[in-house]
Amino acid sequence: MSQPNPIPSKTLWQQMAKSAVSLSLFTLVGVGLLLGIRFITAEPIAIAQKQTILDTFNQVMPPENYNNDPLLDTKQIIAPEFLGTSEPVTLYRVRKDGQPTGVILQTIAPDGYSGDIHILMGVLADGRIAGVRVLEHKETPGLGDKIEIKKSQWIRTFDGRNLRDENAPRWRVRKDGGDFDQFTGATITPRAVVKAVRNTLDYLNQHRDALYD
Repeated sequence: MSQPNPIPSKTLWQQMAKSAVSLSLFTLVGVGLLLGIRFITAEPIAIAQKQTILDTFNQVMPPENYNNDPLLDTKQIIAPEFLGTSEPVTLYRVRKDGQPTGVILQTIAPDGYSGDIHILMGVLADGRIAGVRVLEHKETPGLGDKIEIKKSQWIRTFDGRNLRDENAPRWRVRKDGGDFDQFTGATITPRAVVKAVRNTLDYLNQHRDALYD
């Protein structure tokens, strides 16, 4: 019985080389397509991400208050006793026709009922609060989550307020003798937020002359 003729080694190597070249070309084409797609979509994605950040900023700082790009006008500050974190915090400066009109920054309430409460604040150059929003928290649903703007209007009670010697004792929840409402069954959460906002205002008041350097 005749045996099948083996493929000559030279032909085998040629076939392997041809397959390797085809695979390499396929890989190069695939990589090229991915890079091309990334190049085409990178700018729109970056623009969308920037707009998302600015939309969030505009919740705490009215857009008519500035015409600069706050993402390009920043300063790093470290103040753990005031801002609730030992990490550097980015201060976004807003200006109108070159004149300082306010700042936007994140602060943390480290003593929430269920942990850290991350807060975004917009503060005008004269020290008044333009807006406050809670960005992240783990507070109890139906109780502590009323700090969210979509759950209640409580967070708007900070709008227009400032911190002065004469009103400093009133920067507490009503249960502690202050001006801010607490929530039924959840005093710890609003107490933590009020304290964090007050501490942040205290820092900004003490360093007002250096904020726009």
